[in-house]
Amino acid sequence: MNQPKVNGMNLDSESRCEHYHSEVDVVAIKFYCCHKYYACYYCHQELTDHSPAKWPKDQQDEYGIMCGHCKNELPISQYMNTSECPHCSHRFNERCSNHFPLYFEM
Repeated sequence: MNQPKVNGMNLDSESRCEHYHSEVDVVAIKFYCCHKYYACYYCHQELTDHSPAKWPKDQQDEYGIMCGHCKNELPISQYMNTSECPHCSHRFNERCSNHFPLYFEM
């Protein structure tokens, strides 16, 4: 099965971009507005010609997150309640929870 493409600025092999590039910055987010994966909000802003739209609360069981380490997708609701990938146990950046309102209706 083909894995989805992650878009971003100066990406490495685990979806880290020029904006977020620590060991734990491995999450790519599928944007609700275009259903394409981006490494972060800033990458989306720089690479598209449209405004981002947040995932509605009632659609947060959709697969909208990809672990850049193992390339597995997971539901948004699962991502919002964990600090590591349920498939490979790679740690996620827990401070990303500060950015949930940029991507998801709260």
